[in-house]
Amino acid sequence: MTHPERTSAVATAQVIARGKRLVIRKPLSALTGYVVLLFSLILAPAAMALDAEPFSMERFETLQEQGESVLVHISAPWCPNCQRQKQVLTEYQQQYPDAGLHILNVDYDTQKQWVTHFKAPHQSTLVLFSGTEQVWFAVGETRKEKIFSQLNAVTDGS
Repeated sequence: MTHPERTSAVATAQVIARGKRLVIRKPLSALTGYVVLLFSLILAPAAMALDAEPFSMERFETLQEQGESVLVHISAPWCPNCQRQKQVLTEYQQQYPDAGLHILNVDYDTQKQWVTHFKAPHQSTLVLFSGTEQVWFAVGETRKEKIFSQLNAVTDGS
């Protein structure tokens, strides 16, 4: 069997039938592109990770006593809405780095006492405090505009 010749270094693929087995050959430039894409998908989320602290009552009370803006995010790693909320909150932190917002994360699966304390009916619950006053409570909210609006109402964001 003769093999088709490559006419260009950027040929998308050559397919050679060998009996019942199909072999796809791609040029080196395509392979390089896939490797770059793979690394960007792996490394980009780490570079854009949410700056949040694990919840502790001691830290929460200290921030409240200092009159700080605190968002308690009750989430689970398997929850798609929680992941979307984290993306929105990461965008907020990038857009308003000096807003003065503290994010405390409650793990829905392992910190049940705090889930109960904040009366969270489900994961993906956001509870916003300005000092000791609770000013917002939302379950499953993922709209960027709504979340930004609520956070800006109690922070130095615009």
